[in-house]
Amino acid sequence: MTKTHKSTIEIDVTLDENKIPEKLHWTAADGGVQNEETKALMLSVWDSKNKESLRIDLWTKDMPLDEMKQFFHQTLSAMADTFERATNDEKMSATMRDFTEYFAEKLELNR
Repeated sequence: MTKTHKSTIEIDVTLDENKIPEKLHWTAADGGVQNEETKALMLSVWDSKNKESLRIDLWTKDMPLDEMKQFFHQTLSAMADTFERATNDEKMSATMRDFTEYFAEKLELNR
């Protein structure tokens, strides 16, 4: 019998009186992360029953705009890498990477 391992990822959100995130902390013990503060997170899950993605997008009210732009760029770049690993579709992954380069250029992130 194979013994299974369970891993837990926790996200704690502190809200202000208007339910706007003030603080975000996350823990992933298997990854060596313990109650680390972050300014933004995006979580996507696949609902196979309804064939749709569900998302949680949160950022704190003090998240700097320039960091939000970098966060999106790096997330898009990582999605291209993940797409290639998941599908082995090199052509579409390259197209996604072209877009991330265009995105960075238009936001002037490489300067």
